[in-house]
Amino acid sequence: MVMVKRMKLGSQGLEVSAQGLGCMGMSAFYGPPKPQPQMIELIHRAIDAGVTFLDTSNSYGPFTNETLLGKALEGGMRGRAEVGTKFGISFSNGEREVCGEPGHVRAACEGSLRRLQVDCIDLYYQHRVDTRLPIEVTMGEMKKLVEEGKIKYIGLSEASASTIRRAHAVHPISAVQLEWSLWSRDVEEDIVPTCRELGIGIVAYSPLGRGFFSSGPKLVENLSQDDYRKDLPRFRPENLNHNSNIFERVNKIAARKGCTPSQLALAWVHHQGSDVCPIPGTTKIENLNRNMGALSVKLTTEEMAELEAIASVDAVKGDRYGANLPTWKDSETPPLSSWEA
Repeated sequence: MVMVKRMKLGSQGLEVSAQGLGCMGMSAFYGPPKPQPQMIELIHRAIDAGVTFLDTSNSYGPFTNETLLGKALEGGMRGRAEVGTKFGISFSNGEREVCGEPGHVRAACEGSLRRLQVDCIDLYYQHRVDTRLPIEVTMGEMKKLVEEGKIKYIGLSEASASTIRRAHAVHPISAVQLEWSLWSRDVEEDIVPTCRELGIGIVAYSPLGRGFFSSGPKLVENLSQDDYRKDLPRFRPENLNHNSNIFERVNKIAARKGCTPSQLALAWVHHQGSDVCPIPGTTKIENLNRNMGALSVKLTTEEMAELEAIASVDAVKGDRYGANLPTWKDSETPPLSSWEA
């Protein structure tokens, strides 16, 4: 059994397992929702194994993933887990909306507390930045929620370096969640250094390239019709053939190391630093065990360089998302002075 270490996430006191569990795919986006009893068993297995940092959002379902976690954490399980959830993405008439209005922040928090069946959320993220109002306005309400004991620590997701700085000036940010993997490395230039300068922990989502580094191009063949990965640019036929070469080269190194390509890709994220916590998602216990095995894979400086040469920033074809979903690249907000004026 792999020993899952504990780590400090940020400078405010939050402690989590060094590897977390992304729970989104249990309920949303990656095909139909999975059977609840099996997912609860998976969550319990993760916690028993030391993977105690659970990641969700009110937009997963929407709402159903938080409800699932609430049921899984009934009884003594709650005291053994750290729960991170998010607000800020809502769906109206099939359209995605991003909202950081104070009233929305508070209502979303109350809803998450109710669904999770908890009195306090360990880590509460703004899921996407509302570019219509200053980040200071949203952060001001989150700060109040900390003061009221409804959330312990504050996080941001997909935020630019300047947005992170402005938010951190209102209330210390404990963690920034961002996509970081062998084929998503653009955050290394500006966002990761900013987090480290400010003492902010880094939570890496999709560290396996949304499953690409688990099975390569075969992944796409096996996706259900309602799996949204089918529509992501990197998985489209015109890009997939090129990107498959990256998987094959990673796979050769993994064979040499005696591990799976997914373990190698995940180990690469772990080797980015003691302030980085990857949160690979899965719906299968065997994948949970495999992901934990990545903690035992040790990479030399030469092996890290070899992987990074294969998966350089410009090596991957296709954007992370389609044009309809905002990311840190368009997360700038108006200055507070313009709002107050």
